[in-house]
Amino acid sequence: MIRVMDTRTAFELAGTDAMGQAALAASGEVSAAELLEAAILRLEAGRALNAVIADLFDRGRAQAAALDASGELRAGEVGPLAGVPFLLKDLGASLAGAPEAMGSRALRTHVACESAWIVERYLDAGLVVFGKTNTPEWGNHCTTEPSLFGATANPWSPDVTPGGSSGGSASAVAAGIVPAASGGDGTGSIRVPAACCGLVGLKPRRARTSFAPGAGHGLEGLVNEHALTRTVRDSAALLDAVTGAGVGDPYSAPVPDMPFLQAISSPTPPQRILMATASPFPGPATDPAVVAAVERTGALLADLGHTVEAGAPTIDADAVAEAIAVLHTVSNAQLYDLARSHLGWEPREDEFEPSTWVMVREGFTTTGTEYAGAIAAIHAQTRRFAGQMTGHDVLLVPTLLTPVPPYRLLDQPRGSTRAFFDVEFATTGWTSLANVTGWAAVSLPLAFTDSDDGVLPIGVQLMAPDEAILLKLAAQLEVAVPWAGRRPPGWVRGL
Repeated sequence: MIRVMDTRTAFELAGTDAMGQAALAASGEVSAAELLEAAILRLEAGRALNAVIADLFDRGRAQAAALDASGELRAGEVGPLAGVPFLLKDLGASLAGAPEAMGSRALRTHVACESAWIVERYLDAGLVVFGKTNTPEWGNHCTTEPSLFGATANPWSPDVTPGGSSGGSASAVAAGIVPAASGGDGTGSIRVPAACCGLVGLKPRRARTSFAPGAGHGLEGLVNEHALTRTVRDSAALLDAVTGAGVGDPYSAPVPDMPFLQAISSPTPPQRILMATASPFPGPATDPAVVAAVERTGALLADLGHTVEAGAPTIDADAVAEAIAVLHTVSNAQLYDLARSHLGWEPREDEFEPSTWVMVREGFTTTGTEYAGAIAAIHAQTRRFAGQMTGHDVLLVPTLLTPVPPYRLLDQPRGSTRAFFDVEFATTGWTSLANVTGWAAVSLPLAFTDSDDGVLPIGVQLMAPDEAILLKLAAQLEVAVPWAGRRPPGWVRGL
C-alpha cells in the first residue's frame, strides 16, 4: 500500500502522469483523497511560483471523498482519469460558486454563477478540481503577469515568462504540482505556455468542444479549449473526456473515428509534411536554435517514414493581423460590459491593464462594417491557407520564433491594438494561423537550449485539420525523444 500522505511519496508522485495516478487509484494502491492531499502538499511547496490564485481545497476534498465512498474508482465505472487532482484556468473554465476574476482587477470579487460545459465534462470524468490558475487579464496576453495577482514564475528560470494566457496552468504542470491543468487558446494561449514550460500543448480543431452554456464560440471561432500536460497520452485522454457538442451549439466538429487515446496506439500511416522555419508575418528572422530544432524534428519524422518537404503556405499577413486586432477590440468591449454589470458602475481606466484599456477604447468605436470585414478576412485567409496545403497533410513549424521571452514584453501597450499584435506575432509567428484556420495544432518540447537564463525548452509545432494525426505523430516523437522525465530547476521538492 502506497502511503501518499507520507511527504516523500507525495513528491515522488509528482513525476507520475495523470493516467498513471488514475491507475494507482483504480488499483486501490491510493485513494482519490490521498492523491489530492499529495497535490496540495506540492502546491504549498510551489507557492512561490504563483501559479494558483484561488484555492478550492474544501470542494476538492468533498469531491475526492465522494469518489472514494462510491466505490466507482475500484469498480472501473469511470474513465482513465478518475481521481486525478486537476486545476482550472481562471478564464473560460467557470465553476459555479468559485471565484472567477479572469485576471482583471475590475472582476476581483466576481464569482461564477454556473459551470462551463467543459468543466462539467471534467467532473464527469472524475477529475478532482481543487484550484484555479493565474491568467493575464481576459487572456489578452501571451504572458502571465497580471497586476491583480502578480506574475507567475516559469519553473525553468525566474527571468523568463511561463507564457500565456494559460501560464498559471503551464507553470503548475511543469513544476509537478499536478500532471495536467486546463487551458484556452485564442492566438496561441495553450501552445505558447507549453513551449515556454517544456510541455505538451494541444489546441483542438474548431468546435471540438463546447462553449455552452454561456456562448456559441469565442472570438468568432478563434478560441479553443483544452489542457497542458506532460505526456501525449494524458492530452489524448483529456480530449476524449471533453469531445462533443453541447445542446444547441451553432456547429460542431465531426465525430472522431475512434477515441483519441485509442488512436495514438494505432498504426500511423506515412504523412506528407510541409516544413517551414520562417514566420508568416514580417519581422526578425527566426532564432537559429529554433530553426535547428524544427529541422531536426523534420529529419526525425523523415526517419520515421514520413515525407518531409520544405515550404510554406502564404497568407495576407496584414489582413490576418488587422482582423485579429479588430476581433479582440470587440471582445474587450463586451468584457467591459461584463465588468460594468458586475460592479454596478462604469469601470475606471485604472481598473484595467494599460493594454486592455487600449483594446476596450478601440472596441467602443469599432463599427459593424469593420467587424464584419474582419470575419470575412478570417474566412478568406482560411481558404487561402487550406488551398495551399493541398497535397500535404501536416505543417511543421516553430511554436515560438525566439527563445522563451522575458517578462514585460508581451503585455505592454503599444498605442493601438494592431501594434500590440504586431509585437506578439514577431514572437509567436505561426500560432495564430491555427486559430484563424480552425486547424488543430500541438506544441511539443522537442529541444532544449543553453542560454544566459539557463537551460530552456524549445517548442516545435505541428498543425493539421484534425487532432488524431497530430496526437499519433506526437506519440511517435515522444518515444523517439522522451521529454516527460526532464525536470526544471523549479520542480517541486519536499523538505
